[in-house]
Amino acid sequence: MVQTPTQPTSVEEFLALPETEPASEFIDGQILQKLMPQGQHSRLQLKLANAINGVTEKERSALALPELRCTFGGRSIVPDIAVFTWDRLPSNPDGTIANSFAAAPDWAIEILSPGQSVTRVTKKLLYCLDGGTQLGWLVDPDEQIVLVYRARQQPQGFDEEDEGLLPVPEFAKSLELKRSQLFAWLRVREST
Repeated sequence: MVQTPTQPTSVEEFLALPETEPASEFIDGQILQKLMPQGQHSRLQLKLANAINGVTEKERSALALPELRCTFGGRSIVPDIAVFTWDRLPSNPDGTIANSFAAAPDWAIEILSPGQSVTRVTKKLLYCLDGGTQLGWLVDPDEQIVLVYRARQQPQGFDEEDEGLLPVPEFAKSLELKRSQLFAWLRVREST
């Protein structure tokens, strides 16, 4: 007789399950598997995390971590990039970075993949903001727009008409990045 595993009823039960590839998240009592990142998503994720760390890690103000599980408020989510201020990084007794992060990131970044629900990703960013996240970004490679979310404020959209610097949290103020620079990372060859 084959037994169907029961849906976990708590985040603790979810965390006891084996990890999946790509990662699964526990949201509102449901297990939802993320989409496998594709080329543009992976490129932006790598370049953006490196750009943030290139500034914040030197200053010891924050650390950007890709695909980091963050468990807080009864949910367990995996932002494409989770940025934590240096003083909030959990550590082990020997001073090494901990494996478990039981808090909302200070800056949550999601990069939209083809076929991914904008609503689902937006809800995840709003949940992070309710949990204490200072800033959320939704990066859409297809539309080449960055939507910026702050707690209890209207989202801001940065498209080809907005060539100023993208808003960043105060702890990353040395990061100067324009929308056009971010999407230029997608170019690997000159256009014909």
